[in-house]
Amino acid sequence: MVFKKMLSAFGVGGPSVDTVLTNPNTRPGLALDGHVNLVGGDSPARIEHISLGLVTRVEIESGDHDYAGVMEFHRMPVSGAFELAPKQQLSIPFQMPVPWETPITDVYGQRLRGMTMGLRTELAVARAVDKSDLDQVSVHPLPVHERILEAFQALGFRFKHADLERGHIYGVPQTLPFYQEIEFFAAPQYAQTVTEVELTFVTSQQGVEVILECDKRGGFLSAGHDVIGRYSVPHTDAARTDWVQVVDGWLRETTGRYGSLRAQGFGMPHGGHGYPGHHGHGRRGPGMGGVVAGAALGVAGGLVAGEMLEGAFDGGDDFGDFGEE
Repeated sequence: MVFKKMLSAFGVGGPSVDTVLTNPNTRPGLALDGHVNLVGGDSPARIEHISLGLVTRVEIESGDHDYAGVMEFHRMPVSGAFELAPKQQLSIPFQMPVPWETPITDVYGQRLRGMTMGLRTELAVARAVDKSDLDQVSVHPLPVHERILEAFQALGFRFKHADLERGHIYGVPQTLPFYQEIEFFAAPQYAQTVTEVELTFVTSQQGVEVILECDKRGGFLSAGHDVIGRYSVPHTDAARTDWVQVVDGWLRETTGRYGSLRAQGFGMPHGGHGYPGHHGHGRRGPGMGGVVAGAALGVAGGLVAGEMLEGAFDGGDDFGDFGEE
């Protein structure tokens, strides 16, 4: 009996958990439906709680070094405490809201290179090792996101990479402790003005804040510059007929600030984020930005430790440019 209790404490012969999603595909502002399926172990178990959490991989700056960590950014309880009998089978339904700011992972049915997303189930068992399950989730764009991404492609921009940066965008209402950057190589007609463009969506129930960061690499005798453009788009504008013209106008307006920056003496070296009089965004370090991000992380559950999470996300980057077969 003592040996059995020892094994149970290490998770041997204890209850098991398996979460089944009705559909792993969703969009910001919608929900994920499914069931948490439990099977009792060899002896009765006291379940303390069952929780679900959305987890993703986030780039984090720490001093002079960057690293990637798996972060839980949204959590929902499924069940409180109860007793699970030996070999008892139990299926608990759930509907988990997906935050409006949840980053996009898939476009045109293909995973964006650099993006990962999973739904983690936590089964807390009294006096035993907690059990968990991880299911891949695909977050597809809303109509307004799709129209803007299609316009970038129609203008000749080539998708490079996407990632999540820990921190907050200056001046933008933001609830999550990170923001997504979708990076493009510049289209030929912009090549003299810009080298790369980073596109960020901060989505709410009302609409989308679109942030463009245009990167101009320096030459042999000149420094590089970044300029920022910010534009607000309501969801009702998704049906606008000429998004190519709209996005082209945004890009030309944003890159047109290079000249005014130099005239005002605000030349920014490559890698800077924001400048006087404009809304910048950036990777917040250990200063005030780091404090704000850290507080948000504490509420959201912070970094999730465990090789299981990292291992489950391995190989998620081997996808081609979106929209291509």
